[in-house]
Amino acid sequence: MRKVFWENPYQTHLDTKAAEVVGNRILFEETIAFSFSGGQESDRAWVNGLPIVDSVIDGNLIYYTLEEDHGLTAGDTVTMEIEWPRRSRLMRLHFAAELVLELVTQKWGLEKIGAHIAETKARIDFISPQNISSLFESILADYNAIIEKDLLIHKDFSDAQTGRRFWQIEGFAQVPCGGTHVKSTGEVGLVTLKRVNLGGGKERIEIKLVDGDKQKGTDN
Repeated sequence: MRKVFWENPYQTHLDTKAAEVVGNRILFEETIAFSFSGGQESDRAWVNGLPIVDSVIDGNLIYYTLEEDHGLTAGDTVTMEIEWPRRSRLMRLHFAAELVLELVTQKWGLEKIGAHIAETKARIDFISPQNISSLFESILADYNAIIEKDLLIHKDFSDAQTGRRFWQIEGFAQVPCGGTHVKSTGEVGLVTLKRVNLGGGKERIEIKLVDGDKQKGTDN
C-alpha cells in the first residue's frame, strides 16, 4: 500500500482503487488518510463522500471501515478526501510535541511515559522529580529560536521494508517517527505550555498552538 501522506502530507484528495473489500472493511491501493499511530490521532476522511468510521493498521497495510451500505467492490475507482484544517493542526502539534520532547530529553534527560496528539492540543507525560513548569522558560527560549530559524525538516525511511521513518533537523537531532510532518520549523509556529501534575512523580506538559491554520493543502 502506497502511503501518500508520507510523500505529500499536504495532499487533500486522491483517486485510487479498492484493492480488497470484505464487508465494510476495505483496503485501498493508495491512501492519504493517516491512521492513529505513535500518539497521533487519525485524519477525518471520506471515500466517495462516505465517512471513514474507523481504521486499523495491520503490518504495512491500513484497513478502513466504511458504513455498511458503501456499495464498493474490489477494483472500483474511488476518491479519498481528508479534512485539511484537522490534518494541518495535527501535523503542527505533532512536531511541536516532538520538538519539546527532544529539548527536554537533551537538556534534562527526563523519561517520557506517554504522549498524545489531538486536534486542539498535544501532551507529553514524563517521570519528573520536580514541578516541570520550572523548565518552561528554558524550553520555550530554545523552542522559539528553532522556530524562528525556519529550519528544514527532513523526513525519510530508516527501514523502507518495515515502514520505519524518522525526521531530522541537521545539527539538532534525528528522531524515529512515522507521523505526518510539515516542511520546516517556521510552519509549526509558536506554542503555549501548561503543566499538569499527574501525581506519583509524574508530570504532563500540554502544548497548544498560538495561532490557527497557516498552510493550505493541495488537491494532488
